[in-house]
Amino acid sequence: MNELKPSPHAKYFMTSYVEVVTPEMSLSEVVRFLLKHHHSNAPVVEIRNEKHFLVGFISERDCLHALSNEIFFGNSSPAQCAKTIMSSHPICITPDTELFAIVSIFTSHNVRHLPVVEDGVLLGIVSRSDILEAMETYYKELVHNSKHERMLRDTTQIMNLRFTIDRS
Repeated sequence: MNELKPSPHAKYFMTSYVEVVTPEMSLSEVVRFLLKHHHSNAPVVEIRNEKHFLVGFISERDCLHALSNEIFFGNSSPAQCAKTIMSSHPICITPDTELFAIVSIFTSHNVRHLPVVEDGVLLGIVSRSDILEAMETYYKELVHNSKHERMLRDTTQIMNLRFTIDRS
């Protein structure tokens, strides 16, 4: 029986250049940043020794919630900033996280992007469209491989990866 070609890992299809916000950015600055760059969310990082250490993730939803509360209930004290409204413990993956484990995270959780982190340092980001493209490429390679047979994969490896999530 033929072996299935190993699926790719995050490091092969992640976006390495990531626009980020810092914890001190005001709510207005974060909103302007998201709108300017046409992003629905962004990693929040502390910059130390020229490395971006992931401390959270902020989304349009977070900003909408904070803005509506501030407008409806009045100005908060202290003023809202990225640090006060971000998700402090986002789901993260490592560069070596396997494609099917990432698919499982995307289909099981309501996230649009996953930060790729190693030792707390933000290395990149993977979006749902990155995963869709990687899956389609992997599928094409399997279908066009004349040695490919329809067979079941050993799911024990996938199941183990499925629940290994780095929450750096």
